[in-house]
Amino acid sequence: MCPLPLLAAAVAASRTPLRLLGRTLAAMSAARPLKSVDYEVFGRVQGVCFRMYTEDEARKIGVVGWVKNTSKGTVTGQVQGPEEKVNSMMSWLSKVGSPSSRIDRTNFSNEKTISKLDYSNFSIRY
Repeated sequence: MCPLPLLAAAVAASRTPLRLLGRTLAAMSAARPLKSVDYEVFGRVQGVCFRMYTEDEARKIGVVGWVKNTSKGTVTGQVQGPEEKVNSMMSWLSKVGSPSSRIDRTNFSNEKTISKLDYSNFSIRY
């Protein structure tokens, strides 16, 4: 059996790398790459509350940007945020949409890594 002071020193020593690892992971997550992507959704996406549901989903996921109707019957916009969250929103825009919508296809363009967000929230544009 290990003497108590020696055991306490061993436990303290074993925790040091974990504390350092925690700091490293925190720094890595703070430096997550940010992503920006433009999108256009085709199908039955106007008159079915698509923009409202898009805004709601973006806020739930935790991305920023905007959405608006176009004169050609599509919905367009931009999404920015941590890469994995933007990817989740891209999936939602491609496959889910609002309950009454029908998504035929979604085009994504200008997909890029950014150093800072251009928006502080997600909004509907008119």
